[in-house]
Amino acid sequence: MMRSALAAVAVSGVLVVLKAGAYIASGSVAMMASLADSALDLFASSINLLAISQSLTPADREHRFGHGKAEPLAGLAQAAFIAGSATFLVVESIGRIVSPRPVEHAGVALAVMAVSIAAVAGLVLLQRTAVLRTGSIAIQADRLHYLGDLVTNVGVVVGIALAVRFGILVADPLVGLGVAAVLTASAWQVVRRSYDQLMDHELPENDRERIKAIVLLHADVRSLHDLRTRAAGISKFIQLHIELDPAITLTRAHEVSDAVEAEILLAYPDAEIIIHQDPAGVERPLPLERS
Repeated sequence: MMRSALAAVAVSGVLVVLKAGAYIASGSVAMMASLADSALDLFASSINLLAISQSLTPADREHRFGHGKAEPLAGLAQAAFIAGSATFLVVESIGRIVSPRPVEHAGVALAVMAVSIAAVAGLVLLQRTAVLRTGSIAIQADRLHYLGDLVTNVGVVVGIALAVRFGILVADPLVGLGVAAVLTASAWQVVRRSYDQLMDHELPENDRERIKAIVLLHADVRSLHDLRTRAAGISKFIQLHIELDPAITLTRAHEVSDAVEAEILLAYPDAEIIIHQDPAGVERPLPLERS
């Protein structure tokens, strides 16, 4: 996971330098949009690197549930800066539509975009592997940014080509508006995922059903109830009650609980699991009303 975060910082840093030079040479608003996107990616990836480092810090006396929520907090910071960048691009693009300018040194700009597309494609593949292995929301957010970058970079190439080859100067700022739309959509998705983790949203329903199936596979478990789940960074928290034969010993109930926990950990190795044992068929008392 740290390797993916470091790679994202390195790639975005190199692309910022290359695109800054290409923008100065060409004056293309589409290139400026791509530069702004990469500059924000550099900032966001740097925040991610710090957040991931913090989230991997083991639990301590002041943070008994770990530091996983550093990741969604970083996601909200990313979304805010992405939204600000999109607003800037909209303003600049509208200005260029009203007062079009020719694109200069298009060859330099296109060469930089070719390098950018290749570098971002390689990074996205690396991040995909990291997400599948860890489920990190920070890496997911970064990967979403760079997937947007791929679309953006192709759009920039099209915009510059139309402006230079066919004299359609308005194509350049229109690409800028398109990039702004992609950035806005990315920011919204990052906000939703980050908010869900900060508010302890339940895990997806397919994960909850998978947990139930694992628990009920044990021959001594008659039923389960009060399944509660949440995520914080790469960590998952799972709580549930299992219903057992009322006649079994406390020692046996503990053994069954340990066995169920072990099976859940095979499917969710980063999870923290709390299992309460209840006697099956015994009516549970209603919760006390709060005055």
